Amino acid sequence: MKKKLAILGASYLQKPLVEKAIEMGIETHVFAWEEGNVVKDIADYYYPISIVEKEQILVECKKIRIDGITSIASDITIPTVNYIANILCLIGNSMKATVISTDKFEMRKALQAGHVSCPAFELFTKPKIEKKRAFNLPVIVKPTDRSGSRGVTKVESFDLLEEALEKALDSSINRRAIVEEFIQGREFSVEMISYKGKHCFVAITDKVTTGPPHFVEIEHHQPAQISQEIENRIINTVKKGLGCLDIRNGASHSEVLLMNNGEIRIVEIAGRMGGDLIGSHLVPYSTGFDFVKAVIDVSLASFNLKNFELTHKKYSGTYYILPKPGRITSIKDNSVKFNHIQHTISIMKEGDVVSRVIDGANTRAGIIVYAHPEKKVDLDPNAVVEFRTVNI
Repeated sequence: MKKKLAILGASYLQKPLVEKAIEMGIETHVFAWEEGNVVKDIADYYYPISIVEKEQILVECKKIRIDGITSIASDITIPTVNYIANILCLIGNSMKATVISTDKFEMRKALQAGHVSCPAFELFTKPKIEKKRAFNLPVIVKPTDRSGSRGVTKVESFDLLEEALEKALDSSINRRAIVEEFIQGREFSVEMISYKGKHCFVAITDKVTTGPPHFVEIEHHQPAQISQEIENRIINTVKKGLGCLDIRNGASHSEVLLMNNGEIRIVEIAGRMGGDLIGSHLVPYSTGFDFVKAVIDVSLASFNLKNFELTHKKYSGTYYILPKPGRITSIKDNSVKFNHIQHTISIMKEGDVVSRVIDGANTRAGIIVYAHPEKKVDLDPNAVVEFRTVNI
């Protein structure tokens, strides 16, 4: 009899998860809104229920008698996944871990209590700051419960701090924001797979962002170009952080900073696979490890730690396409003219409007994925896929 897997989310980020489950002979039950759904036609069963409606999804999962529940690359799905997993005695993480790993304020407190280095921080629920308050500028202002750089601003003037807080609070689901110290350093993300408290290192990714004020990620490259000594220290720091957050099962995506003095600080840890195709595409190309399959195996309690292996060390990466602001009039894919490109994905379509403000994911129109056996590939993403726009 086929195993039955509940999958939360139906965007292009979840599509590799649905496809992999089908490939493995697993019956797929997908829960998500209709808007942005790209897996409705390939999933075995689809339910137009919001991923945050945990009680409605629980009722359906009981009827289905699911064998596991999971999601990738989405923070918003984590509370529902773990809530249902706990009630139905399936593999997941504790509700304590859920709260800590999906709220940056709670996460900072847990890391601090566990003596894991992270930025200094302060919580705000209102965009009002007393004039007598002293902050060592610059600072980073961000919502406590969003990812993808949404609502994030670097502030270098006290006069702009309340405006940045208002923006972060508006982006926050629970209207909570933190002001934290700005740290100079080199940024990486770290992928791990965990099963019953055993953490296995998968990959470290070099990250390129737009820089201040919003730090939107626009490039990712694996493996990170660092020494073995630095890699080992990053891995050990992340494993300690996972322990502080009580993340015991499934994929995790950690963001760390290597400071100029060599110190490693954890920016945040998410109890899910990295988005931006890091886990679903880059990891298999660069390491040979089928990360998506591993996530499914963990959720179905069939992951074998003894078989964990990274079979090779090659190169892969993603480039996001940032067109000129305006309305998209045409999209031309020139990828056949370039070597080593594996995928091009259009997030936006003709008629969509490209924002003038690069904040979160609202200006990234498409993604390019490359793989190379020997080196990082340098390219101009706007030449690979041309998004032509007109002013509006």
